[in-house]
Amino acid sequence: MSLSINEIKVGVTVFVENEAWLVVDSQHVKPGKGAAFVRAKLRNLKNNSIQEKTFRGDEKIEEAFVEERKLQYQYSSGDLYHFMDSDNYEEVAISKENIGDKVKFLKDNLDVSAYFYKGDFLNISLPNFIEVEITHTEPGVKGDTAKSGTKPAEIETGATIQVPLFINPGDKIKVDTRSASYVERVA
Repeated sequence: MSLSINEIKVGVTVFVENEAWLVVDSQHVKPGKGAAFVRAKLRNLKNNSIQEKTFRGDEKIEEAFVEERKLQYQYSSGDLYHFMDSDNYEEVAISKENIGDKVKFLKDNLDVSAYFYKGDFLNISLPNFIEVEITHTEPGVKGDTAKSGTKPAEIETGATIQVPLFINPGDKIKVDTRSASYVERVA
């Protein structure tokens, strides 16, 4: 189905240059002279790259029908990560290459959103925050406060993040998966 430039809004998925893109920002421009156009910022659903594109008034843009499915992470074997579809309980195997850096935050039974276009896997979206346990870090010293600095710590998924000095091995913390940063300690 073709879209007119008036239908290009934030959240719409379009098919441009043989790839599926999500509109993350759009600005409709009606100059005093000439035809109207839309200046849009698009995020590639396969590799998360951002591109700005201008669509003229007479262009027809193909809408990309991207399917979002809720998956639950189960386990990994080699370079494949296995998920269970929450709706039909089918197993979906996704390669480490397709998941990218997000593998460092996958933990057992974590619910993620997966995006598919015409049956082909595009990308996964992790929850913004996850709770994990610290498996290794230098012990905290009495008197260390949150404002005095950070140290590296390994979390249960194998990733290393910076945490405040008062965090000890065995502590549970909340991590922002978008920035790979410490948020707070969890009781």
